[in-house]
Amino acid sequence: MRDSTRLPFSVRRLLLGGVWLLPLLFFALFYFYPLATILRLGLWPEGRLDTAALGQLFTSRYILGVLWFTLWQAVVSTFLTLVLAVPGAYVLARYRFRGQSLIRAVATLPFVLPTVVVAAAFVALVGPSGVVNNWLVDVLALGAPPIRLSQTVWIILLAHVFYNYSVALRLLSAYWQNLPPSLTQAAQMLGASPARAFLTVTLPLLRPAILAAAALVFTFTFTSFGVIVVLGGPRFATLEVEIYRQAINLFNLPVAAALSLWQIVFTFILMAFYTRTQARISRPLRLGARRAIERPVKTAREKLLVYGNAAAILLLILSLIHISEPTRPY
Repeated sequence: MRDSTRLPFSVRRLLLGGVWLLPLLFFALFYFYPLATILRLGLWPEGRLDTAALGQLFTSRYILGVLWFTLWQAVVSTFLTLVLAVPGAYVLARYRFRGQSLIRAVATLPFVLPTVVVAAAFVALVGPSGVVNNWLVDVLALGAPPIRLSQTVWIILLAHVFYNYSVALRLLSAYWQNLPPSLTQAAQMLGASPARAFLTVTLPLLRPAILAAAALVFTFTFTSFGVIVVLGGPRFATLEVEIYRQAINLFNLPVAAALSLWQIVFTFILMAFYTRTQARISRPLRLGARRAIERPVKTAREKLLVYGNAAAILLLILSLIHISEPTRPY
């Protein structure tokens, strides 16, 4: 007996076409059309092919300086982020302690905050009239703020580390907790010191996660905009900031479009590298039970390591979040 509730084939085909058509229209309107406009402005500014603006990335000393600063600050920010995230990832992956879930949740908060909010919070914390400087002036009876980080590269690096710490922490800890500790234990039983066992056994196994975290953090810092504008001031500019200046301040749309094209190329290369490393992370491992891998905190050294990392994460993140909250009228 024929099902009377079943839609006719033509109607089902029309609905299926609509399901495919809506995403295509969305991408055409919000992705391909802006990309085509950028291509037209960058390569055909006057109706004919012109690659002069496209070549300024390699011929203009100023643009080359912007590119160098973009690469330099992204490399240093990524390195510092990984150096600080590895101990925290080790703590979350290998130890079981009270408040562990809270630490994991709090550590994700910086990444969900807008970059402009994070930058403003750093100004309120360590700026000339920030909380830390005011406290030091009062306690030490100083005549001027001792910490002078405003519009320097150091406050940019600090903000980048804070903003991307949670990304590296979650990637590294999630992968690390799936590595069986028996390999490291076997190396130590054969006479290797803990440091040597980490460098020769654990670190090579962590390499895919480290590369994936580095690629992701590098991409975010390479395309940094809000942190550079708010904290760096007019002295510093990444490619993203320079695109904004060329388009808004100078109204030099061909150069802005050309730089946007180079930005897209670099971003695609970085994301392709991240996708490859992420695929390596997703390969099946010999997983152990989480409760069997994690161990309780026992010695004084372990307590210092675990609770020191936890306190540092909570203190920094919660203080910045508290400072970044808008003032409420009473």
